[in-house]
This record gives sequence, C-alpha cells and structure tokens, in this order.
Amino acid sequence: MIYDHLETWVDRVLLVAAIASIVVGGALALAGSQQAADVVWAAVTAAVGIRLVVSIAIDLLHRQAGVDIIAVLAVGGSLLLGEYLAGAVIALMLTTGTALEAYAEGRASRELSALLARAPRAAHRYEHGTLVTRSVDELAAGDLLLVKPGEVVPVDGLVVGAAATLDEAALTGESRLVTRDDGDQVSSGVVNAGSPFDLRAIATADGSTYAGIVRLVKQAQDEKSPSVRLADRYAALFVPLTLAVAGLAGIVSGDPVRALSVLVVATPCPLLLAVPIAIVAGISRAARRGIIVKGGGALETLARGKVLLFDKTGTLTQGRPQLAEVEAGEEVGADEVLRLAASLDQVSPHVLAAAIVHAARDRRLPLSFPEDVTEKAGSGIEGVVDGRRVTVGVAEFATADATLPGWARDLRRRSAIEGTTVVFVGVEGRAVGALVLDDPIRPDTPRAIRSLRRAGVSRIVMVTGDHYAVAEMVGAAIGVDAVLAERTPGDKVEAVRTERADAISPVVMVGDGINDAPALALADVGVAMGARGATASSEAADVVIVVDRLDRLAEAIRLAHRSRSIAVQSVIAGMGMSLVAMGFAAFGFLPPVAGAMLQELIDVSVILNALRALRGGTEQKVVVPGWTETSAALRHEHRELAPHIGRIRTVADRLDAVEPVAAGAELRAIRAFLVDDLVPHEELEDRSVFPMLAKAIGSDDATAALHRTHREIFHLARLYVRLVDELPEAGPAPDDLPDLRRVLYGLHAILQLHMAQEEELYLGLGDEHPAADGDAGRSAPPGLPTAA
Repeated sequence: MIYDHLETWVDRVLLVAAIASIVVGGALALAGSQQAADVVWAAVTAAVGIRLVVSIAIDLLHRQAGVDIIAVLAVGGSLLLGEYLAGAVIALMLTTGTALEAYAEGRASRELSALLARAPRAAHRYEHGTLVTRSVDELAAGDLLLVKPGEVVPVDGLVVGAAATLDEAALTGESRLVTRDDGDQVSSGVVNAGSPFDLRAIATADGSTYAGIVRLVKQAQDEKSPSVRLADRYAALFVPLTLAVAGLAGIVSGDPVRALSVLVVATPCPLLLAVPIAIVAGISRAARRGIIVKGGGALETLARGKVLLFDKTGTLTQGRPQLAEVEAGEEVGADEVLRLAASLDQVSPHVLAAAIVHAARDRRLPLSFPEDVTEKAGSGIEGVVDGRRVTVGVAEFATADATLPGWARDLRRRSAIEGTTVVFVGVEGRAVGALVLDDPIRPDTPRAIRSLRRAGVSRIVMVTGDHYAVAEMVGAAIGVDAVLAERTPGDKVEAVRTERADAISPVVMVGDGINDAPALALADVGVAMGARGATASSEAADVVIVVDRLDRLAEAIRLAHRSRSIAVQSVIAGMGMSLVAMGFAAFGFLPPVAGAMLQELIDVSVILNALRALRGGTEQKVVVPGWTETSAALRHEHRELAPHIGRIRTVADRLDAVEPVAAGAELRAIRAFLVDDLVPHEELEDRSVFPMLAKAIGSDDATAALHRTHREIFHLARLYVRLVDELPEAGPAPDDLPDLRRVLYGLHAILQLHMAQEEELYLGLGDEHPAADGDAGRSAPPGLPTAA
C-alpha cells in the first residue's frame, strides 16, 4: 500500500518534470543555449529511465516480465545517441501515458469504488425512548432503527409502521423508486428517498446484504486479469520482432538513429494500458448492474462460456412457496378457509406459514390472533381462532378421524401429479378446505433463457433434486436442452464434471443454495444468485448477481463478451499501428521526435477505445412513457384477479360433487367475476395499454397475439354467461355439467397462459421517466390510463 502511494507520487512528479523540461528546454534552445537545453532534456530522460528500470526490477522479483524493456531501450538509446529532445519527448509520452492510465482506470473502476465508498458507517437506534447515533458495528438483530431521508439503510431489516420509499439503484441498476410497506424486507445499501421510517434489524451490519457486496468488490479488485497476461503473451512476439526490426534498420542504413526511431514508435503503451482498462471497465459496468465479477479471470472465461447448468429452485423458480389455490368444502367459503389458516400461522416459524400469511394480507383479510396454540413438527399446527378449534397441516393432522371428503382426496391426487404442496385446514376436527402452494417459475425466466441464447449460449441444462415429473414440466415450460432430476449435491458436481469433459468451451454453473457450492466451485465459472442465496454459494462463485433478476446473467455474458473483445481489439489495433509506424521509421521517414508524438496519439486512441467497455453490452428495453405507473396498476390488478382465476378450475372440478343449489351459487359468482372484473380489465388493456405499447414499439405486431387471446377470452366469457343465465334457480342438472365444465376449463387455461404472457412482456419494457413503483408494495394502484 505504501509502495503504491509512493509510486503514484513519483509518477506525478515525473509528469510535471517532463512537461517543464519540454517548456524550459525549448525556451533555452530558442535563446541560443542549446547545451543547457540538452542538459535539461537529458536530466528528465534519465529520471524516467531510472523509474522504468526500478519498475522492471520489481516485476522481475515477482517473476513477471513484460514489454517495458522496449521503453528502457528507447530512453537509453536517446541518451547514448545524443537525441536529448527525442528522449524528453519519450519521457513525456511515457509519463502522460501513465497519467492517462491512472485516469482511465479510475473512471473504469468508479462504480466499484462508489460501492465501497457509500458503505454505511453509522445508524440511529432507539434506546430507552431516545434516539442515539451508533456505529453500524454496534447494531444487532432486533434493534429498532430510524432511517432518515437521504440516508443509506445500514442493515437488512423489516419496515415498521409507515411505508418506505427507496432508491435501490446502487444494488439493482434500476433508477425507479420502490415502495416497501409495513413488514416488507429492506436490504442494506439502498437509499431512503422519502420520509423517515423505522426499521427492525434482522441482521448485523457484517451479516447484511451490503457488507457481503463490499467483500465481493474488494475481492474483485484484488484479482489480476488474465487479459493482462494475454498482453504479456502478445509481448513475447512483439518484443523480439521490434528488436529485430530496429537492429536491421540500424545495420542496413548504418544510422543508429533509425534503430532508435523504431524503438520509439514501438514503445508498447497500447499493451500496457488498454487491456487492464478495458477489463476493469467491464467489471465496473457489471457492478453498476448488480453483477459482481471477481476479477478479470472470471470475466474473460465467462465471455467464452457456451454451456450453462442451472439449479432449479431459487434460480429458475421463485424459490419461495406461494399460494396457488384455495380449495373450500361446502361448510366454509374460500376466503374464510384462508383467513383461519393465516390467523393460526401468524405464530408459526414454518416457511409455508409465512407464504399463507402473506397471501391473506395480500387479499386484505382481517386476521385474528390465535390462542392455545401447539405445533407438532412435520404434522402441523393447531389452536383456537375466534372461539373455534382450527388445525392446519397434513391431512391426518387436520382431521380428527383421518378421513377426507371426496374433494380432498381428488385434490391430493392432483397435487401429487403436479408437484404442488397441499396444506389442509380443519375446524373442530373436520376438513373444511385446503391450500395449494407451489414454487412458480420466475416471470422473467423464459425471457432470460431466450436472452442467453441470443448472447451465444448453445446448451442449457437444468439440474435439480426434484422428482423427474416436476422437473420435466418446468424444463419443458422454459425451454432448456436437458433436464437432470433427482440429483444430490454430489450428483450436481458429477454433472458439471461430465459437461466439462464433453464441452469444448468453458462450463458455467448457476445456483443459489449451500448445496450448489461444490458445483459452483468446480465449474469453469460459478455464478451465484446472491440476492437470496446462501453465503457459501456466493463465496464459492466467480460471479455473484446481487439483485433478484435472472436476466442479469445474460447481461453479464454480454458485458464479458464486449470487454474481452474491446481488450483484444485494443491490443491488435495498437500493435498494428505501431508496426506500421515502425516500417516508416525503419526507412527513415519518421525521426525520433516525430515518432514519439505519433506514439502518443496511438496511446490516446487506444485508451479511448478501451473505455468503450464502460458503455453498451446490454439489451435495451422498449421505452414506454409512463410505463412505471401503468405496469404497477396492471400487476396490482393481476394480483387481485389471480385468486378468482384459480377458483374457476376448482369449481369445474367439483361441479358434480356438490348440491345443485350450491353449484349454481358458485357458477353465478364466477359469472359476476367475469362480467364485473375480468372482461372490463381486458377491454381496458385493449383500448389503452396495447395502443400505448404499439406506439412505443412502432408496430402492433408485438401485441397481436395478446389481442387474439382477448378475443378468445371474450368469446368464452359470453358463452359462459349464456350457459349460466339459462340455468334454473335450483342449479345445474347433470346434462348441463359437461358444457359448463368444458367452458370453465377453457377459460382457466387461456387466462393462466394470457396472464403469464402479459407478465413476461411487461418485464421487458421500461420508462423514460422513472417514478415511484407502487408494485413493490401493496398499496392501491395509481390507475390505468384512459383511452385517448
């Protein structure tokens, strides 16, 4: 560290001295004092030469050899041949090149430096009713903190009380604001962009998200790029060639100045400067997008990777259980089944309990606090809710006599086929309903897979511990090339080893859990989804994606491609221009002074080219003005519609299992949902949202398929309304059931597909004027646009 500071100070002094020598020496020469001018020029040339010799000696001690030898020969040759002005110009060239490198590397690494610099160091903690400022190192899980406007959130925590408006750009690269409501989790490192809010710490500062990112960034800065070694490999050819051309030019012409001229224009600043700048710029650009690359080695290898292995859970899927369906018997309605279960699960630490409570709060169901609660591991939980004995868990636990009604048995069979989880709800020993939970595919997964294909990935394999039937369904839905199911952590390591043996390009493994760490370590490049992943996987990985976005993997590959290609391009272009200049110098058309000036221009052009790695390398989203508010409203409405859409299939399944009067009531409730909620939502999209998208894209082709789906939804809705309106008050007869069931199943299937299509399309759109994202929380939507 001390040597680095001393080296920087010496380089700055030499730069000032070189500039001063040119000015002072030039003035002396014009005044007729040529000898004094030569002394000035020779002094600065010698000083820079000594600096180069020291640098080479230090490199040799570290067993590193490069291309500085040409610069030393050029400086020494100018002194031996009495070309003092040329020597001073060479000194100026070398010192300005070093300054340019420092500036360019500083600019290239500014995102990494910014991440380190903004790490929070203090926090405001409530202590005995007063607010005290403490170091973040003193914070502990459970502390209640106040985050003031403009402050960086110091630790991971949960919002308490009023909602928080946050700027997460430092972690995600997205400039729009997000809103987190009471009870929502907030990651350290984001900025409070609104009013003060209280935060309940759930981790220490060292164990929080941002501290992990800082550790990864420091590790990335300590790594050496193999592309610098690549420059050294080019140097192994370039140095002997330069010496041969210089020697031949001097011998054939009999003029040693020609040899000096060749050495001057061959001084390999493009090799010394451009490669590390391009690589560091790529790493910095990735950091801005929430992708931490642990050094140039990982970046360069990632650029060549063509084979990807994905863990499924938490990588291709959400990784967290979500409520997919509520099944209710004849005694209790669906909302009441969910409310009773969520009320009881409020005091359970089980992961499924958290999903059930979250779903109930999403639907704004009033929860009661349970009493006399007992929980049996592996079976379920029971307690008293509003005076009734409620049980939630496996079927045998939820019912007193372990017998299930027909609808429950059917649901359990269907769940086994589809790979979902069923939690039964009992009241006073009788099964009154069930909750179906699953791990859904990420909305951005299909789009991310296509983006990876466009980025050059030729083979994608999904590796999972799930049963084959479930894994096969997921793999077919997202479009992978192969599925490896029922694999243990050891099997995943073997899968990576097999792919490495068969592949001609590096193999990339992507995962998020502790069980993925061995496979991540073995792969040529391990990529950890670090937003919700385990620390072990992040430490074993070469690349860590610190935002919960799968599409950033394709961005990482594109950025790696771009940085590596710019680095190689800079080396080849710089060497090519130097070789041409060497030819002119060898034939006497380029004297040493002019050659040094030309080489300076080559340096500048190559550095500017290397800095291009700071930009580009990402797929641009279609910009739709006002899309932030519109998409938030659409997603809010989709969440409101989802439970009712799931209910459509449940009613269809049970039409012949309930009394006609009860079936009629269920059918009329679905009719009201279609007429009052669903069809108006789809019609508004047709009139307002789709024209907005078509205008931004420049064509209505992108929404043509969605328009066609709307037509089919409207057709089925009209048909269903007619069928229900023709039913007698007593409910459907057996002859009515086939047509009703056919239309209901058709509606459910097309609505599920349509919602997935819209979610995927909307994820690929952006807004030129970011605003607060109401979708991040659960507040009321700002409203869809009205038709023009």
